[in-house]
Amino acid sequence: MHRLLSILFISLFCSQLRAQELEVKVTINHAQVGNTTKTDVFEALQEKMTQFLNEHQWTNLQFQEKERIKANLGVTVNTYSDTDNSFKCAMTLTVSRPVWGSNYTTTSYSVVDKNFDFTFLNTDQLEYAGVDNLNSNLVALMAYYAYMIIGYDMDTMQEMGGTPYFQQAEDIVTNAENLGYTGWKAFGDSKNRFALLNDYLDGSMEPYRQLVYRYHRQGLDQMAEDADGGRTAIYECMDLLDAAHKAKSMSQLPQLFSEYKREELLSVFKGKASREECDHVYDILFAIDPSQSNKWDELKR
Repeated sequence: MHRLLSILFISLFCSQLRAQELEVKVTINHAQVGNTTKTDVFEALQEKMTQFLNEHQWTNLQFQEKERIKANLGVTVNTYSDTDNSFKCAMTLTVSRPVWGSNYTTTSYSVVDKNFDFTFLNTDQLEYAGVDNLNSNLVALMAYYAYMIIGYDMDTMQEMGGTPYFQQAEDIVTNAENLGYTGWKAFGDSKNRFALLNDYLDGSMEPYRQLVYRYHRQGLDQMAEDADGGRTAIYECMDLLDAAHKAKSMSQLPQLFSEYKREELLSVFKGKASREECDHVYDILFAIDPSQSNKWDELKR
């Protein structure tokens, strides 16, 4: 509750107090790269990415240490060349959020980026000087994901609260397209950085953003005091997920939500909700991701 009050207070009174927003654990996995003895480059990369994300001031919001947004960012190096210092990687980002009144932590967003490619030297100084000064794809990638992390977290705290940070990410997408790397271009891939952000900001997908807020604030955050009331709120949110899927059936966002919330959704409904409610949730989830039918079938048992 403290972070939400802080956010609202600052939004109203424009406080200039500043503190870092992120607490991201960066992990570099280079096990697949067996043709180099220069492992120090991977250690330097992990250290500098961690510093860049966690020590930069991304917003004017004031966070206490315990309120910093936690995330895990894992980078798997598929190929590395010490000739041109190029990395071809896959990245997995998982953002977490505490559920108020409990010791439970929920995944508020998770995504895989298979085109996390860049160049890096041990001596590189990673600095973000704004969207108009992007000359490093690694810096562009991390700045983009920093604003996405903050935007997702804010959307769980206040309806549409992440909009200013998604717009910052959108500006990065527009300018990073000129760097010549995969993942920034429109229509390149339904799961690339442009596509996912474009869907998130699309007006037709507003039900999805309403879902994100209501699911967390009116659902999960209420369950410690009123489990049935919180469950009912989450059940009602499922119609918003259904509406978002129907509004833009090619969007990956509803499916991503069903993936990283899968076990949580089963825990909320299985054996606790009525047969009619479970059947309705099943129908929505199966329509979004029929490949997980074995899991959704648990709702019918």
